[in-house]
Amino acid sequence: MTTEVPAPPSLWRNRDFLVLWAGQIISTLGASVTATALPLLVLALTRSPSDAGLVGAAGTLPYLIAHLPAGTLADRWNRRRIMIVSELTAGLALATVPLALGLDVLTVAQLAVVTFAQGTCFAFFGVTESAALPVIVPDALLPAALAQNEAKSRGAALAGPPLGGLLFGVSRALPFVADALSYAVGAVALLFVRRDLQGERSGEPQSLWQDTRRGLSWLWRHRLVRTAVLLVAASNLIFQALALTLVLLAQRLDASPGDIGLMFGIYGGGGFLGALAAGRLHSRFSPKAVIIGVNWVWAALLPLLAVAPSPLLLGLIAAGTAFVGPMWNVVLVTYLMTLVPNDLLGRVASAAKTLSWGVLPLGSLSAGYLLSTVGPVRTVLVLTAAMLAIAIAGTLSPAVRHAPPLTAAPPPRPLRGGPGRASRRNPRPRG
Repeated sequence: MTTEVPAPPSLWRNRDFLVLWAGQIISTLGASVTATALPLLVLALTRSPSDAGLVGAAGTLPYLIAHLPAGTLADRWNRRRIMIVSELTAGLALATVPLALGLDVLTVAQLAVVTFAQGTCFAFFGVTESAALPVIVPDALLPAALAQNEAKSRGAALAGPPLGGLLFGVSRALPFVADALSYAVGAVALLFVRRDLQGERSGEPQSLWQDTRRGLSWLWRHRLVRTAVLLVAASNLIFQALALTLVLLAQRLDASPGDIGLMFGIYGGGGFLGALAAGRLHSRFSPKAVIIGVNWVWAALLPLLAVAPSPLLLGLIAAGTAFVGPMWNVVLVTYLMTLVPNDLLGRVASAAKTLSWGVLPLGSLSAGYLLSTVGPVRTVLVLTAAMLAIAIAGTLSPAVRHAPPLTAAPPPRPLRGGPGRASRRNPRPRG
């Protein structure tokens, strides 16, 4: 008799993933609308790139100071509650912007506080969602789920900027009203996720610092993951500076807010197409090829921005840099979710994000300084030189050159006092 092989599970039959994913499509779209409107609003109020860089830095500062405690608390507290409170708090903070505009009392200081609150909520939500996803999705479908999350984010980056530029052209308050409502939609969607998002918890919690240090220790002991995270941190600094630089390059070419929104929409479109490609191609390239190749693509494309004659070409070149990014994200996050026990995943993910995203405030401040002193074209050349150095470092790294395929990823060394080998996964519901 022939034994039938059961069909592999389908991500599109996983109700809880679809509910979470759909709610976050709306929430992420709203955040992308605001990300385009915010620098336009600051420049309209003050005409100062330095002020725009300061507000951008305030929004990314939580990535440095909030991710580590957020990861530890995501492994301790109710994950669904953390995500719902994060969505509602961010929405309320954004709602104060149109109110202040209506009363004609909006200041740069208020925008900095609002973006700081939004960034803090994003940090808590992001690491908690990363820890909850392996509880919702089985191991075999994690790369596909991560690729769909990339498509969600990149799709929002495609549609959000043109929508943000359009709404800002109608009313300066309108993008922020839309974003506040989108956070409410994301919070409501979480109420319809049925599965318990906690996973298995092992042992009694220790002090906040001891639990946080376990995540940092795991990350630092795994040489390839550590190297990849540091390379991501360096490139994130460059691309955070590039965001404001693109606005100034476009304004130098007499672009309107709508033109700038379209440019960023094209930029996001490259990432969206890259996310779709990553879902199909992630298994065809080794981590070594992805890490080395992506950095050299970025180093080759960035200098072209300095000579682009129109906002359209600026967007197309930026789209090329965005196209290759999702492959990098799928490789790195799959490594983490495959190797790390779920009760430790929030802490390890937060440690990785602290290192890789903690540089973003420096990127915003550097952009403001460079743009104010040497102008947008020379700023692009400085960023290109830095990207070239990163590409060379990645190519020469022994950890990258000897990176195994994802299916053969080596387990990290066990942590002292930890549960057995750190690569073992705790049992969790499937489906």
